[in-house]
Parts: sequence; C-alpha cells; structure tokens
Amino acid sequence: MKSVATQDRPREKLDRCGVQALGDNELLAVIISHGTAQAGALDIANGLLSGAGSLRHVQRMTREELASVPGVGRALAGRLQAAFEIGRRTLAIASEPSMRFVTSLDCGRFLLPLYGAHPVERFGLMMLDARQRLIRADVVAVGSADFVLVHPRDVFRAAILARATSIVAFHNHPTGDVTPSRADVELTQRLLSAGRLVGIDVMDHLILGETRYCSVREARLFEWRG
Repeated sequence: MKSVATQDRPREKLDRCGVQALGDNELLAVIISHGTAQAGALDIANGLLSGAGSLRHVQRMTREELASVPGVGRALAGRLQAAFEIGRRTLAIASEPSMRFVTSLDCGRFLLPLYGAHPVERFGLMMLDARQRLIRADVVAVGSADFVLVHPRDVFRAAILARATSIVAFHNHPTGDVTPSRADVELTQRLLSAGRLVGIDVMDHLILGETRYCSVREARLFEWRG
C-alpha cells in the first residue's frame, strides 16, 4: 500500500468520494482491511482478482480456495464469504406473509439471489402452505461441482416436518448452464411419484444458474402429473 498515494488509498478514497467511486479491487481491499508484511490489502485484492478473473468469480470461490491465495488465510476467507452473503441476501426478494408463490417466475426471483451462484451443487426446496405462501426454504443436500445426490425421503421428511402442503424443488448448476440433465428429469419424476404417495404436491423443479433459471415443468420434457 506504500506505493499508493495516501489520498488514493481505498479507505481514504471511500471517505472522500463515496463507495460508488471504488473499483472492484478497492472494494475488496476495504474488506481485507490489513495486509501482511509481504503485501498490502490492495495487493492481496489484486491477487484475488487476477487469479479468479473477476469479482463475480471471486464470490464463487470456496473458503479453501480463498484461503489458499497468498495473504488471505481462513479467517479473511470467512470474512469475504460473509460479505458476499450479505450482498446476496440484500438482493433477495423478501417473502412477506401474504406473498404467494404461484408461478416459476415468482419462485425464480426469490431463489436466484440466494442459491444461484455457488461453486458446488446444492439441492433444496421451498415449502409452501395451503395458500402457496412460503413456510421456509432449505438446502437438503450438498454435492460437488457437477453432482448432488438427493433422496426423496430426505426431501419429504423436511416437507412433512414443516407441515407443507406443496413444495418447489430447486438446485443450482455451477456451470451456469440451466439445461435439465437426464438425471434432473429422472429425479423430478421420482419426486412427483413420492409426492403423490405422501400427499404433498410437487409444483415445480427449478434449475438455477447465476442469473437465470429453468423450470422443468415448463420445459415440458415429460407429462407432468402432480
């Protein structure tokens, strides 16, 4: 940081010009706060961006990947992840008690900011009451970069405990390609069958990318019989 003029250091620039004036590396440097004996906060931020390619890719890094960057470590990696999670949650549409989730668009707008951008596949469900209002949304299985193992019993156990009358299943594709795979279609069909047995309606299965989603129901890949 010694090579940067005092008035151009990120924290001083923030005070003088406001947060909107900061570049991606400067925003990261403010969160990083302190450097090491070998590198300043801005140097560490530049290293993060250089290695990941963009701020968006930095936020998709795991804690282990972040911690492996010189000057970061596990404590700072956790702080960075917390900052990114705050950003995601502020983008999420607040679910008011009277809000109903009737269409895939309703569900997609709610789910994308919270669950779309993640480096590994996570499968979850929105649990809805008889009026299609959200009881809660939970992740029930976590997998790898290209696979997550899901058991219908785990899905419906969570739904039954929440006293849900219907659910919307969802999982993310870290690649950003939201095209349903054969496994996605087969899992959806298994969930529909299990839902009929336990009396819980499976309204849809949404596949999430970073900024877009695909509704398996609306893709019409098979006859949907809930």
